[in-house]
Amino acid sequence: MKEQTLETKYNKYIIAVSIAIPVVVAILFSVKLKDFGIQVAPLSFLPPIYAAINGTTAVVLISAVLAIKNGKRKLHERLMTTAIALSLAFLVMYVAYHMTADSTKYGGEGVGQFIYFFILISHIFLSIAVIPLVLISYVRALSEQFDRHKRIAKITFPIWLYVAVTGVIVYEMISPYYVY
Repeated sequence: MKEQTLETKYNKYIIAVSIAIPVVVAILFSVKLKDFGIQVAPLSFLPPIYAAINGTTAVVLISAVLAIKNGKRKLHERLMTTAIALSLAFLVMYVAYHMTADSTKYGGEGVGQFIYFFILISHIFLSIAVIPLVLISYVRALSEQFDRHKRIAKITFPIWLYVAVTGVIVYEMISPYYVY
């Protein structure tokens, strides 16, 4: 019952964070520092870095699953904590870039354009959906509700992995159109 209480205790925070992150990102995405007279050079060096962070997150997630399948719980815990930290680092860099630079428009046409927007839109929606899944999974692990953790992790993992991998794909597809 203690474990259930811990999860119940954190549910309101999970809900708040799951709503706040997308809302704050959407607001900050539209804020340009130059509009407030703050002269900051565009952080144009960030997109390849945060794309690499997405790729690293994917590798860490796969490594974490392999670790737990091999009975290495402590390694799994460390890798999952690392994946969360990498995702937070991505988020900070992504927002910082978009607060200092105009959005880059995809310049491709035809089927490439359809593929790009399909991947981008699914990436965005799933990146929002994965927030509560990650938080619930993490709290269940912390509260040692491993059966319940495992059930939600089976849903969380493929979505989070998809978000990480498609983050790299979106970057690769749009990078030729960046203005440096």
